[in-house]
Amino acid sequence: MGQILREHIKQTVPFEDRAQEAMLNLFVAAAHVRRRVEQVCHQYDLQFSHHNVLRILRGVHPDGHPRCEIVERMLDPSPDVTRLIDKLVDRGLVRRYKSAEDRRVTIHTITDEGLALLDEMDPKVRDVQRWFDERVSDRDLQHLSRICEGIYADYESAD
Repeated sequence: MGQILREHIKQTVPFEDRAQEAMLNLFVAAAHVRRRVEQVCHQYDLQFSHHNVLRILRGVHPDGHPRCEIVERMLDPSPDVTRLIDKLVDRGLVRRYKSAEDRRVTIHTITDEGLALLDEMDPKVRDVQRWFDERVSDRDLQHLSRICEGIYADYESAD
């Protein structure tokens, strides 16, 4: 094992151990899958993070979330979510308003334009999911999910 990875990253020496090889394989595979989704996002002049925010807000539509809740739900939290959301607001994909309960809190909701954009993108994102599914057996998909959850499950407590 590891020959494909060594060739991919042009490494000539053996890996330090199985953990290093597996971790590097995870990085390469995740980046490869993410690039495919990013290619879809770029067709719509979006970044991966923009798409993620829109999907989060679609999940609670017609309600919304404050910025801090969006950050907690993001796949890969960005250090500047406010700027990301600003771009979505500027494009008319997200709307923001002050909370009636607490005027210090700004709520973000997805607009009809944002919903329509996701509806248009969804088939292309599902194509990436099908591409992924074709490469991994159902049994291995379950196993992969279990492994990944084991890696990040206690991340918060590790800090």
